[in-house]
Amino acid sequence: MARFVRWAALGAVAALVLAGCGSGSKEKADDGGKTPASDAPAASGLPVSLTGQKLDWRRCTGDSALDDAWQCATLKAPLDWSKPAGRTIDVALLRTRSSGSASERIGSLLFNFGGPGGSGIDTLPSFAPGYTTLRERYDLVTFDPRGVGRSEGVRCRSDKEIAAAESVDATPDTPAEERAFFQDADSFGQGCEKAAGELLSHVSTTDTARDMDLMRQVLGDRKLYYFGTSYGTELGGVYAHLFPKNAGRLVLDAVVDPTADAVGHARNQAQGFQRALDNYLKSTGQDPKAGTRKIAALLERLDANPLATSSDRELTQVLAITGIVTPLYSESSWPSLTSALKEAEDGDGSGLLALADAYNERDASGRYNTATHSQRVISCLDDKQRPTLDETRGILPEFEKISPVFGPFLAWDSTGWCHDWPVPGQYETPEVSAPGAAPILLVGNTGDPATPYEGARRMADELGEKVGVLLTWKGEGHGAYGSGSDCVDSTVDAYLIDGTVPGDGKVCS
Repeated sequence: MARFVRWAALGAVAALVLAGCGSGSKEKADDGGKTPASDAPAASGLPVSLTGQKLDWRRCTGDSALDDAWQCATLKAPLDWSKPAGRTIDVALLRTRSSGSASERIGSLLFNFGGPGGSGIDTLPSFAPGYTTLRERYDLVTFDPRGVGRSEGVRCRSDKEIAAAESVDATPDTPAEERAFFQDADSFGQGCEKAAGELLSHVSTTDTARDMDLMRQVLGDRKLYYFGTSYGTELGGVYAHLFPKNAGRLVLDAVVDPTADAVGHARNQAQGFQRALDNYLKSTGQDPKAGTRKIAALLERLDANPLATSSDRELTQVLAITGIVTPLYSESSWPSLTSALKEAEDGDGSGLLALADAYNERDASGRYNTATHSQRVISCLDDKQRPTLDETRGILPEFEKISPVFGPFLAWDSTGWCHDWPVPGQYETPEVSAPGAAPILLVGNTGDPATPYEGARRMADELGEKVGVLLTWKGEGHGAYGSGSDCVDSTVDAYLIDGTVPGDGKVCS
């Protein structure tokens, strides 16, 4: 499973997604100021052992894909932010230095690519070739959030257990299937509790936002410069709420709806993925309603009879849904969905299985990445909502009407995701109001399946008047910057480099 409720991590599908404007105002986002680390204002009450630590940047070890342009370091952060002088944990950082002159360097630009649970260290090097303009003025910096990857990442299941769970019916139809569904959810939570221990209660979005402000101080920046995508937009909004005076130039792309609870996010995604599926079907000359019925019928058949593949594995219903979702993240990947669906209709599930494996980050040897484990421990600590079986049954008709393909799965996932979780959630919806903050640039994509466009306007409203500034791109896929729009890219670059804030409501077509 993945968040919002299953599918929102940009980094998880990086391999698949890589591949006329109005005028802006001259209002400045901030003065772009920077102070040395020794002079940077410390957050109230933090010990010097945290704010005064020196990062030991050195060549990254154990990753042959990273050349000498990349440096790694480890930040010490409090396990429990209510006890900043207590036990610390390690947060892994990665950077590449600015390519421009020292006199023109603005500071460090911090990236989070989504999830929650996505590894910035795994993702930024792949995306960095698209950030050459930004790198002229910034050091590009990213991190693995607490509980993720190299930052004391949590692994809740073995590869064998993950593979076995792929056969659990994610849209149960009988009491026996319901029991198996909830037993699987309980087993996952118990595995996370055993693996994470005390950390399980300290991996929230709020914890990571506080880590980011500590990074700002240790990196020597008076203001935080930040680029958040997908879940990274929620993280950025929470940061702005906690530290409005420290928020410098923040870009939030593929914006999460901060007014939606767990079920609301599932509903939003049912609408968003169905909208993307309709657009895909139209692009192939099909009637969206007829095409949707055909795909729903395929999934219904797979529920009872998984398809054979070219390997010794079968294509189950849940793997097929994940395989269908994956190419919807990027319009350039739509042809792969066409060929995979044709194969499946002909009785071969290999194409959809390969797409699902790409999303689940399963390699040829059968080893899985643990991003979805981290995703779940973070989101279940954030979200208070724990829908019951009866509540799920109650929303099923609505979700099925929204999307016969994705609706049932997302409705069930909203109740199974944090079922009987070992620690309570922290909030119904995140607080992102940021009165007094400098203008924050939000980029909404009208065809975004995972974080539907409507959430961008809601985030702008929640951030507050003159804080949230919305830039709209009439495009397809998850995220807008670097997706082929010169209008979007130039507007974002002007904001981050020169502090030029576009007019709220600017549209790039």
